[in-house]
Amino acid sequence: MYTYLRLFFTTALVVATCLFNIPARAEEPTQHTAEKVVEGINDQEHKIEHKLEESEAKFNIGEMIMHHIADSHEWEMTHGVVIPLPVILYSADRGLEVFSSSNFHNDHHEYNGYHLVHGDSEQIVPVDESRVIYDFSITKNVASMLLSAVILILVFTSIASWYKNNKGKAPKGFQSAMEVIILFIRDDVVKPNVGPKYEKYLPYLLTLFFFILINNILGLLPGSANLTGNIAVTMTLALLTFIVVHLNANGNYYKHLVRPTGVPLPLLIIMIPVEIVGVFMKPFSLMVRLFANMTAGHIILLSLFGLIFIFQSFAIAPVISLFALFLNFIEIMVAFIQAFIFTLLSSMYIGSAIEEHSHADHGH
Repeated sequence: MYTYLRLFFTTALVVATCLFNIPARAEEPTQHTAEKVVEGINDQEHKIEHKLEESEAKFNIGEMIMHHIADSHEWEMTHGVVIPLPVILYSADRGLEVFSSSNFHNDHHEYNGYHLVHGDSEQIVPVDESRVIYDFSITKNVASMLLSAVILILVFTSIASWYKNNKGKAPKGFQSAMEVIILFIRDDVVKPNVGPKYEKYLPYLLTLFFFILINNILGLLPGSANLTGNIAVTMTLALLTFIVVHLNANGNYYKHLVRPTGVPLPLLIIMIPVEIVGVFMKPFSLMVRLFANMTAGHIILLSLFGLIFIFQSFAIAPVISLFALFLNFIEIMVAFIQAFIFTLLSSMYIGSAIEEHSHADHGH
């Protein structure tokens, strides 16, 4: 980025110098004028380089982005407004220890024999390296996950209560909106892909959809946690689908892995490893797709806002803010799409595993 900025400013200076200096010095020798132009360009370029270096030293956009998308032992709502979170550690020599992460707010980031290491992700390590500790702390992502769980419980218990107390009445307001989404997932996603036994898997798939959707939307709010942009979370969701698929798979599914239909016997040496690798690539694709899309969206938005501090100009702020607002609306759409795709693919994988027909394609 700095290279392009330097090139832009250098070109602008060349044009400006040629326009203003050359007419004024038309009577001087051409060689002398050219030397003055070159000297002026070099001086201005050195000044630009110096300013860019100072700006880079004052504001590191990479550190800012990683700070906002990475997990942390405290929840920073905005600059200067921080909620400390509980640190929960267990070790064989000390047992269970619980204290606030605010205790690490000192020059050395140390407290009670522990050191808070800042990097791409925060870690608590013992000062005595011979000790072994287990960290069960409530980090920002864990707190966000608990918050989303509370939201889901409150939303669906209120909806269930309304239907229980208003039997035979048409839903209205929020209940009506939620019914549209639930029926869409049931009738257009789960039922066609899972098959006649869809009711057994509908609760899991609905929970999966709304959990991802709620956390995708929460991640777009200012001061929020990037939960679905954490690969450990997306890996867990993909692993749950993997377990559901293989606990409920029938004999046809496993037979297809070791003896694919219509494959000549000599090709089984190649096809069996391919089929087995494919079994693990499905949850891997689920994990990476959700993680990459949500993280990329956050990085783009933060990069745009970072340009304001790099240019250090109020003039560019409205333009970037409008563009970021437009991208934020796109991110809201992506939040729904990613929840839909994860649920759709999970439904397809479950449906292919429980398919009774011997010639099922098993999602290939």
